[in-house]
Amino acid sequence: MAERQATGMTNATYLVALGSNRPRSAMLPPGRLIEQGIAALGKAPCRLLRASPVIDTAPIGPAQRRFANAAAMIETPLAPSALLRHLKLLEQRSGRRRGRRWGDRALDLDIILWSGGRHAVRGLTIPHPLFRERDFVLLPLNLLAPRWRDPLTGLTMRQLLHRLKKPRKLPEAG
Repeated sequence: MAERQATGMTNATYLVALGSNRPRSAMLPPGRLIEQGIAALGKAPCRLLRASPVIDTAPIGPAQRRFANAAAMIETPLAPSALLRHLKLLEQRSGRRRGRRWGDRALDLDIILWSGGRHAVRGLTIPHPLFRERDFVLLPLNLLAPRWRDPLTGLTMRQLLHRLKKPRKLPEAG
């Protein structure tokens, strides 16, 4: 039986980031895999509220191929750990193989934020610890939920994206 919310809410709202850079076939390029991932997030036990457009982004880490990225806002009665298990199953069904960190992948689904604020257990931290540093996450989140606030900083997705994109001064030569 699925874990339920400990907060007494019937449903919680989550922001989930989606990424893909490994096609499954000529008919299933990364952008199409993202669209399938969004559709899967709309099936029980989840309900899709909204999704961002799919955007094309540069690779990071050892990945060689460009990524397709998006974000989805879902509602579900699942608690964070139960939702994480559900997302891992969706990844596996989409052809995700466990491997090196930041490597090529068919589908990556990450819980970024949820209506419950903060959550930390072994293997899952919400808000996602690195989302504030990743434009490929912040851009779709800003398109989807620009006014959603980060519970740690109090800043909106729009403000976080603006801070990330803001030019930084170079240190003066000494």
